[in-house]
Amino acid sequence: MISWRLGTCFQLSAVVLILLLSAAFSPSTEYDLVVLNGRVMDPETGLDAIRNVAVRNGRIVSISVEPLSGRVTIDAKGFVVAPGFIDLHQHSQTSEAYLVKARDGVTTALEMEEGVSDIDQFYQEREGRALINFGATIGHEYLRAAVAELGHPNAPAGDAAHRSLTAAEVGELHCRIEHGLSRGAVGVGVLLMDTPGATPTEILDMFRAAARFKGAPVHIHVRGLEEPQYGLETDEAITDSLITGAPVQIVHANSSYQEDAPQLLSMIEAARAHGVQVTTEAYPYTDSMVSIGEASEGWEKWPDEKFQQLEWAATGERLTRESFGKYRQRGGLMIVHHPSFTEEQLLSTVASPLTMIASDGILKDGVGHPRVAGTYSRVLGRYVREQKALTLMEGLRKMTLMPAQHLEARVPAMKQKGRVQTGADADLVIFNPETVLDQATYREPTRPPIGIEYVLVNGIIAVNRGMAKQGIFPGRAVRGAVN
Repeated sequence: MISWRLGTCFQLSAVVLILLLSAAFSPSTEYDLVVLNGRVMDPETGLDAIRNVAVRNGRIVSISVEPLSGRVTIDAKGFVVAPGFIDLHQHSQTSEAYLVKARDGVTTALEMEEGVSDIDQFYQEREGRALINFGATIGHEYLRAAVAELGHPNAPAGDAAHRSLTAAEVGELHCRIEHGLSRGAVGVGVLLMDTPGATPTEILDMFRAAARFKGAPVHIHVRGLEEPQYGLETDEAITDSLITGAPVQIVHANSSYQEDAPQLLSMIEAARAHGVQVTTEAYPYTDSMVSIGEASEGWEKWPDEKFQQLEWAATGERLTRESFGKYRQRGGLMIVHHPSFTEEQLLSTVASPLTMIASDGILKDGVGHPRVAGTYSRVLGRYVREQKALTLMEGLRKMTLMPAQHLEARVPAMKQKGRVQTGADADLVIFNPETVLDQATYREPTRPPIGIEYVLVNGIIAVNRGMAKQGIFPGRAVRGAVN
């Protein structure tokens, strides 16, 4: 009897020990955060179903039809749960702009067109201080100014912009571009409109620099509609990509090409069919924005009616020759109205399967274009729900998966963004598809949209019931390899 009891006690103790050890070394079934009952939409797999999503340590760790438990719970019944929006073209990289972007569902905002002059400084200034994810290209125009020895590289004007560089100067510029890429720049930003002195040889050399770093794209702005050779520059950009192998993105097809965008899209489609890595983007507004300093070339000879197409962003007044001259001395932002570019023409550009959505967002002390606060909600509300120019999945794909895939070769971490999948970063936007709509105007450019309910950045709630949270910094760097 005694031996039987001892044996039984030993067996029971062993079972208890195994259970205790199992509990100690098994992950908890309670997650950091769960999103329940949402319509989960993943553009890569095509998933479109009611699911529960669990987040732990900034990653999605479970997508399930079964109930899940978390320390924080979001009830997403009636809402769409989608990847956070990735904006490849956001100029203002400030805390002010990040708050505005987050309310529009943006979890990653990158300065890819203009770029920056100092990559290390850019990332150091934002590390641990950003609400959303951030990144930048190395800026051709800034380094060009520095090579021309015309003072601070953040003032690319005058001779630095208009004269051709010598072979030695192009060589020095090439080295500086490569240095920026070696320090993790996402790609190379080229503003041909602001550097008219750059020769085709110089621009080809910038592509060659990018091509040395696997997947590093060149984001390029053609001169625009006032220059008859802008179509030739499209040929040039595509050819440079073909010659070097560097991917190229031609920025804002809507404002650079306007009614000629169909020709651009036809060229891109044909080039891609032959293996050229060329892409484009658009924002859903017919009117654009520019700094008065960038748009003042030869202004004394402009006809009077051209000034009437310009609106001083800070006040809303239409400019005259006299007021333009006055504000030119002060500096600031202008809205450029394009009366010949119609909403119907814009719609076809935005709806093309070739175009990504990117905002070209600009915001300085509350002055800016409504695209900084309303680009993504405008596409969802106007083009998807109201006009049915896109399906909801097609619209989401343009805002999430397409920009993520564009950068994956250069930044492999982007394979974890733009998706709602197990293992992906928990960058999520939760919105009401029946109400989502932009509210920003030219007079109120930071007015937040309606219908964007929650935004998660790396698993942290950045927007809660439509309100951006201040004093938290979950944003992380989107950066290439650093040598």
